[in-house]
Amino acid sequence: MSQSRTTTTRILLPAILACALGAAVPVLAAPASAPSATQAPGASELARWKKTAERVTIMRDKWGIPHVFGKTDADAVFGLLYAQAEDDFNRVELNYINAMGRLAEVEGEKEIWRDLRMKMYITPADMQAKYAASPAWLKELMNAFADGLNYYLHTHPEVKPKLITRFEPWMALSFSEGSIGGDIESIDLRDLERFYKARPQATMASKVAALDNALDAEPRGSNGFAIAPKLSASGNALLLINPHTSFYFRPEVHMVSEEGLNAYGAVTWGQFFIYQGFNDKAGWMHTSGGGDVIDEYLETVVERGGKFFYKYGNEERPMRARAVTLPYKTPSGAMASKTVTAYFTHHGPVVREQGGKWVSVKMMDEPLKALTQSYTRTKARDYDAFYKAMELRTNSSNNTVYADAKGNIAYFHGNFIPKRDPRFDWSKPVDGSTPATEWQGLHAIKETITLFNPASGYISNTNNWPFSASGANSPKRQDWPDYMWSLPENARGRHAERVLKDAKGFTIDSLIAAAYDSHLTAFEPLVPQLLKDHEALPASDPRKAGLAAQVAALRDWDLRFGVASVPTSLAIYWGQDMVAQHAPRARTARVPTVDFITSSLNAEERLASLQRASDKLTADFGTWQTPWGEINRFQRISGDVEQQYDDGKPSWPVGFASANWGSLASFGMVAKQKTKRIYGDRGNSFVAVVEFGPRVRAKSILAGGNSNKPASKHFADQAEMYSRGEFKDVLFYKEDIEKHLERKYQPGQ
Repeated sequence: MSQSRTTTTRILLPAILACALGAAVPVLAAPASAPSATQAPGASELARWKKTAERVTIMRDKWGIPHVFGKTDADAVFGLLYAQAEDDFNRVELNYINAMGRLAEVEGEKEIWRDLRMKMYITPADMQAKYAASPAWLKELMNAFADGLNYYLHTHPEVKPKLITRFEPWMALSFSEGSIGGDIESIDLRDLERFYKARPQATMASKVAALDNALDAEPRGSNGFAIAPKLSASGNALLLINPHTSFYFRPEVHMVSEEGLNAYGAVTWGQFFIYQGFNDKAGWMHTSGGGDVIDEYLETVVERGGKFFYKYGNEERPMRARAVTLPYKTPSGAMASKTVTAYFTHHGPVVREQGGKWVSVKMMDEPLKALTQSYTRTKARDYDAFYKAMELRTNSSNNTVYADAKGNIAYFHGNFIPKRDPRFDWSKPVDGSTPATEWQGLHAIKETITLFNPASGYISNTNNWPFSASGANSPKRQDWPDYMWSLPENARGRHAERVLKDAKGFTIDSLIAAAYDSHLTAFEPLVPQLLKDHEALPASDPRKAGLAAQVAALRDWDLRFGVASVPTSLAIYWGQDMVAQHAPRARTARVPTVDFITSSLNAEERLASLQRASDKLTADFGTWQTPWGEINRFQRISGDVEQQYDDGKPSWPVGFASANWGSLASFGMVAKQKTKRIYGDRGNSFVAVVEFGPRVRAKSILAGGNSNKPASKHFADQAEMYSRGEFKDVLFYKEDIEKHLERKYQPGQ
């Protein structure tokens, strides 16, 4: 065992970590039962709810989209949460169960480590204190958030919550930023479990693992385009809002008050702010990526007298320990729990071990500021007001593309960017004992990578680097430290540049067409390589004749997807096989898998994948000459969070493909495939194009429909349009909503 300079201090090694942490000990709890009945409100509380409901009007248009009108912002929030609960209370509740680290109480022991990860950052006492310290206007919104959900449960006694029978205002702070995958998901659950189960082992750095996942997985990001007036037919700015999320993660909503709120767009279930959308004067689109906002610190830990300390400069600081109780539901339905002692340094929680050192994680932890920024940007009606909201610097996981009625377009690459010493490699864990690795505050917005009205007249981001955001007017890579950006260029980025670079006279419809351009950029280098591979085969090689028809089909292909396209099917199955075969090598090389198969495979590997792709198509569909629309389908047959698919049930053909292949309109499958056909479950979800003239005009489409209830006509009323890339007119003004009104009511009616 290594020793320090004093014999009373021991440097902890992996072999003794088990003793340091102790096993997680199950603690029996009271037998589980069905969730208790919703708490009956007191007379004064019920009177308050009813009085608020009288100030709220919900107008459901012909697509089932709720347009919520309230006298105050708080009234609109009350109505919005009530309407969300009508459409999908299950997802509203589930988001808060997860955000508060209580998933195992519903899903069982397998989720306790996910719960631990959340509880390291979220505790009711802390959120309650932050709620108490909130400004009065924000407290009113949080109160309305809870009241709207509680009033829904009161008026719908047939709805049985899985766990949360009463919502509290402070809960809004536990879920204050609307990304599909927040910063906390960078903490690897397997590493966390290994560490706190007292069986640690050296593992790949979580930061590196997170990067590998980003390079290899089905994209879950977004596209955002902004068009300046000089490139539009009307002389007005245009904005494309195109998140690539899991389907049904956000519904389409509209909220209006007499206090200046008039926001339309996509809201994450259970939140009270429009996450990606627009008001009557400005619009905003978030794309995942941005800068490096999370750091890992290697902590040198010592034990003395049963307590733990970590080295920092010339001192040893006490390690903070906190017992975390993790209740979970057992297979029998009874409840049990485990108690884990979680450890913290001033950098953040300890989440794993590496090379005999503990690894702590530092990330943004400002829920009050984050909730403030998330809401106030929805009311920003010009660039100055939007910039002021951005100055809160708590939109940590996203870039932002912006446009407004004054003709401004803008781009913010990230928002929360810590200042760091550039001598260190921040893509890897740094030495936590060295004060020089501390964050030195945050970069001001003006110090980050931004664009404002670039001369090119357009801005785009596709979860790629910022150095191609605006053609020749893009930021220059050499001007910025590496930690200012985190993801490389991608096939969608190259595609976006192509459709925007020389285009003029954009309209809403032509911008939609550009966003659905059918070219599959990633195959531009791959197909020529394959043609050369096949040409080089000797006549005696059986693959010369055996693959001749497939190669001829790809030779004649225009590299465009389409439901009737046979080459699209063959190319994508070929590409999928290459990815499946060589993804581990790509991860080892830390190169995006599609880039790796383009640059690093040999002829034998490419030809072998083509043969396997042909064989799979033939086995599944009877012939490799199967049109893409017969394979690539949209299906929605249940309201379950975990969707199941069935080749024997109705579905719609979809032409657009996975974003991995450069398809701007993204349609990919993340769920484990148990069917022969491909059923998309991630990609284009809510999509809108907005024109900011004297009156705002917009068109939109939503995957499936706005309701999660299969019996509702709005469960799949947009499915066929979605599959064709056909948009509906957004009904933004009250007179237009009235013309297409399905139902008008107050909460509780």
